[in-house]
Amino acid sequence: MGGPLDALAKVCGDVRPGEPEEGVLGVAPRFVAAPATVAEAAEVMRVAAEQGLAVIPRGGETRLDWGLPPDRCDLLLDTSRLDRVIEHTAGDLVVKAEAGLTTERLAEVLAERGQRLSLDAPLPGSTVGGTIATGAAGPLRLLYGSPRDLVIGLTIVRADGQIARSGGKVVKNVAGYDLGRLFAGSYGTLGLIVEAAFRLHPVPSAHAYITAPVPDAAKAHEAVQAVLHSPVVPSALECEASPEGITLGVLLEGVPEGVAARSTHVANLLGPDANISQEAPAWWGTYPDGTTLIEVTAPPSALTEAPVAETGAALAEMGGCQVRWSASGKGYVGLTADAGEVAEVLTRLRATLVRHRGGAVVRYAPEGVRTADDVWGPVPALTLMRRVKDQFDPEHRLSPGRFVGGI
Repeated sequence: MGGPLDALAKVCGDVRPGEPEEGVLGVAPRFVAAPATVAEAAEVMRVAAEQGLAVIPRGGETRLDWGLPPDRCDLLLDTSRLDRVIEHTAGDLVVKAEAGLTTERLAEVLAERGQRLSLDAPLPGSTVGGTIATGAAGPLRLLYGSPRDLVIGLTIVRADGQIARSGGKVVKNVAGYDLGRLFAGSYGTLGLIVEAAFRLHPVPSAHAYITAPVPDAAKAHEAVQAVLHSPVVPSALECEASPEGITLGVLLEGVPEGVAARSTHVANLLGPDANISQEAPAWWGTYPDGTTLIEVTAPPSALTEAPVAETGAALAEMGGCQVRWSASGKGYVGLTADAGEVAEVLTRLRATLVRHRGGAVVRYAPEGVRTADDVWGPVPALTLMRRVKDQFDPEHRLSPGRFVGGI
C-alpha cells in the first residue's frame, strides 16, 4: 500500500518530495503539489485530509515569511498553475481570476479594456490568492478599500476537499458566511483560496502626486486633516518618516481639468514647499526598509502620537528606522534592530495605539526577534476566531500555528 506521495500522485499531475530550501520560515515540506485546476486542487485537499497532512498554501512567496513558522508542513500546495483570468465582464466592471495569477498579469489584462483592480499591493509577484490571504493593500486603500472590500465572490476548497463558494454566481454556499471578508487576512488557516471575483474601476485619465515636507508629527496631522476635510477627494494620502524628516504625499485622480484644479488646491493646503508631479515619490507604496516590519493600525487622529511621533525617539536611537503611514489607518515601521530594541518600539506603539483602538503586528523579522517578541499583540476577537477555525478546520491541519493565538 502506497504512502501519501503515491496517494497525491494519483490525483495531481505535479507532485514531488519537498526540498529544504522550500521551507516556510525554516520548516521544510515533506511534499509539494501544484494542481492545475480547481478540481485537482480539491482532490489534493481531499487526499491530504485522508492522510492527515498539514497543508500550507504557496502563491508567489512574497509574503510567505509573514506570520509565524507553521507547527508542521507536510504538504506545500503551490497555486502557480492556477493562473487564468476566468472571466472579465467589462460592462459590469467585474473580473474572476484564479488564485495563482499574479496581480501584475491581472492588471495587464484589465488595462486592455481601460479598467483596473484598485488594489496596489506593494510587492511584485504577489498572487491573487496570496494578496487576499494576507489582506495586503497599498495607498489606494484610502479611497477603494482593501481586498475584503473589493472581493465580491470567492471560491475556496475546504479542509476536507469540498469546494465552497460565496458571493457572485453562488453554486454552493457555506452557512451564510461572507467568505471574501472571512478569508481576507486569514493566512491560509481556514481553507485554500482557488478563485476570486473582484469589482473593478475605470483607469483614471489623469493623476497627480502632491508632496510636501512637514517639520513634525503635529504639523503632519494638521495637513492630513486639512486635506481629508477638503473637497478634493484624494485617492491616497501617505506619510513617510525617516531620519531625514517627514514628507506627506497626496494622490489625486480623475479627468485632466479636475485633477489640475484639485492639485493646486492641495498644494495651497500643504504650503509653499509643496510639489506637483506626474511621478510618484520613490517611497510611494513601498514597505519601509529594515529587517523587521511592523504593521500598525491607527486612525488619522492618532498621527500626532503614533506611529510617526511614537517612533520619533527610535529614529534618533536607531538609524535604521523608517515609517510609512496612510490616512486610511494603516502604516508600517521598518527597523534594523535587535530583539530588545524591537520589543521597546512594540511596547511604545501598543501602549499608544490601545488608546485609539489600534494595534501593532510584526509581519516579518529575523528568527531571534520573532521568538523573543509577541508578534501579534493583544487580539480581543481571539475566542471568536478560534471558533471559526474549529468550524472550517476542525483537525487544525491548515497552516497550523501560523496565525494569531497559534491558530
